[in-house]
Amino acid sequence: MPRSLVLLGCLTLAACACPERAPLCPTTVPTPGPAATSEPAPAAGLGDTDEGMWLLNEFPAERLVRLHGFAPTQAWLDHVRESSIRLAGGCSGSLVSSRGLVLTNHHCAEKCIQQLSTKQKDLTEAGFYAASAADEARCPDMEVNQLTAIEDVTDRMQEALAGASAEEFATRRKAAVASLEQACTTSDAVRCDVVDLYRGGKYHLYKYRRFQDVRLVFAPEVAIAFFGGDPDNFMFPRFDLDVSFLRIYDGGTPLASSRHFAWSAAGAAEGELTFIAGHPGSTERSLTVSQLAYRRDVRLPERLLWWSEERGLLTEWSQRGEDQRRLARSLLFKRENAIKAYKGRLAALVDPAFFARKVAEERALRARVAADPALAASVAGAWDAIETAQAARRRLHHHYELVEEREGLESTLFSIARALLRGPEELAKPNAARLHEFGDANLPALKQALFSSAPVSAELETLTLGASLVHRREVLGPDDALVKKLLGTEEPRELARRLVAGTKLADPKVRQALWDGGKAAVDASQDPFIELARRIDGEARAYRQSFEHEVEGVETRNGELIARARFLAFGTAQYPDATFTLRLSYGVVKGWSDAGRVVAPFTTLGGAFERATGKEPFALPQSWLGARSKLALDTPFDFVTTNDLIGGNSGSPVFNAKAEIVGVVFDGNIHSLGGAFGFDDQKNRAVAVHSRALVEALAKIYGAGRLVEELGK
Repeated sequence: MPRSLVLLGCLTLAACACPERAPLCPTTVPTPGPAATSEPAPAAGLGDTDEGMWLLNEFPAERLVRLHGFAPTQAWLDHVRESSIRLAGGCSGSLVSSRGLVLTNHHCAEKCIQQLSTKQKDLTEAGFYAASAADEARCPDMEVNQLTAIEDVTDRMQEALAGASAEEFATRRKAAVASLEQACTTSDAVRCDVVDLYRGGKYHLYKYRRFQDVRLVFAPEVAIAFFGGDPDNFMFPRFDLDVSFLRIYDGGTPLASSRHFAWSAAGAAEGELTFIAGHPGSTERSLTVSQLAYRRDVRLPERLLWWSEERGLLTEWSQRGEDQRRLARSLLFKRENAIKAYKGRLAALVDPAFFARKVAEERALRARVAADPALAASVAGAWDAIETAQAARRRLHHHYELVEEREGLESTLFSIARALLRGPEELAKPNAARLHEFGDANLPALKQALFSSAPVSAELETLTLGASLVHRREVLGPDDALVKKLLGTEEPRELARRLVAGTKLADPKVRQALWDGGKAAVDASQDPFIELARRIDGEARAYRQSFEHEVEGVETRNGELIARARFLAFGTAQYPDATFTLRLSYGVVKGWSDAGRVVAPFTTLGGAFERATGKEPFALPQSWLGARSKLALDTPFDFVTTNDLIGGNSGSPVFNAKAEIVGVVFDGNIHSLGGAFGFDDQKNRAVAVHSRALVEALAKIYGAGRLVEELGK
């Protein structure tokens, strides 16, 4: 699945054992009873499909009863919420034992796996299994969050923003968010996020338990975790064991988790009702036509061009040796994944029929609004204002994205330098006035990334930084004032080599000393990366402020007006766009038809051996080849469901009505790539690893009896 930026990018921007818990135990999930929420009139466009990434605190229980005959109780929903986990780097997971065991994808743990690897032992290639608790290896900078509460703060946000002019809106909104998050965040073990839903139509405050001691327990070889490689990515049939197990530690011991999903021995069956609880990253299904046109004409094509260039560079570099291959693997996978995902999004937007449908939807809403004078007055000018903001986007986006956002300077060391430079200045301000990443609610995550012990490759840094500097000069032009200020008389790759060779910021102790030394230490630093960050910081901040006020603020302010009009016109029986917050989708295990070809919903372990060629990316690892005679080859391997999902759902549990794990999501099919903008229930499918395949592999290939026993408890 497409993944969000890694955490460092944010620097720039079994059953329950005790009967007294029986009402909430996964083995004693309440039988269908009173629905958790009532359902208003159906929203326009949903029909009788499985479309929707639904809020758990506003779940359409009556709709689920009507479509699938199952009524979730509030206790069931609470159990799902507390058993679901968010990985701060952009993935999802689930608690699957009473001792903090977390199931997620291999590609969600890949950064940790790579950071724990060495030249002598490449865990990505070899796999990893902790045969005992003492062998579980701590991930250098992984954070997981468990959602504990959701509070509707719409009234407070709207009160804070009432009467704000276009110029004031972004500033007042940032201050209101910071104030609410600060009041909620009582310790470093608590994380609070104000989330705007329905494009600002509602605001909810999400409160999480924050865990930063996360340890790797199991990961298979990448050859089976990503069997088929990029050619099979977003395809089906699939034969991937894209799974890993982590463990949350709390106070140095495994987390005692009374809430967790049970394990289904049978796994998913064809036609069975399935649920996915995860954290879909971002959808744009409620954007205006002008916003979609900007993405179609500017954002998607430009990013595809740059990422394709970078993929070629990384591919060539990774072929120079085993060490280069190991170091480039994670970033190369990220780029390949993003390219295919963005191609799918662009294909949806350039499809005349699809875009015409979005135009018709907007016209219908605007006509509905125009027919009500009071409603029309409340939304006056909103669509036009957003269209004007797209013109501002076109004018500002190059400097903003290439100077302020991470992708402008593709460098971990530069991100570190910018955080060190800005830290003293931002922390001296009131919390509400700081850049969001330096707010009290976000500091623990920022510090974890900043002081991570993960190694930084000088060779890879030089490569990616040099390429991004070349790209910046190409886009902005050699005569651009900021390009001149950035490069001086140096050639971009020459500058990158000098910066990386001269810096000491790869050492976490140096970073810690500069942070602890505050403004005086940073001001005195002559580290070349800090000097670079200092040289362009004024312009970077100015472009960020302009973008926030002229684009983001205008879009949010007017998007709120349109969202409220939509509520009044169609009611609230609709789901908000994805925001990397916990959502629940429902569907069934079901294949599909494509150009006359019927795609069955399951593959088998035996199918993996039939597909194997012995050559990458269709080469099975030796552990699988050696265990073939012991395996039940008719065991279901991967399967598909009609659940609605998007990037960020990677690692989400697939479970049945008894809250038993039947699989783990790791992908969507090729038709789901346009899911950012809409859902097609005839062809969009979620792709998951079957629970039986996972246990079969753990027991007979990897000798992971300790894990199998823990899952069965």
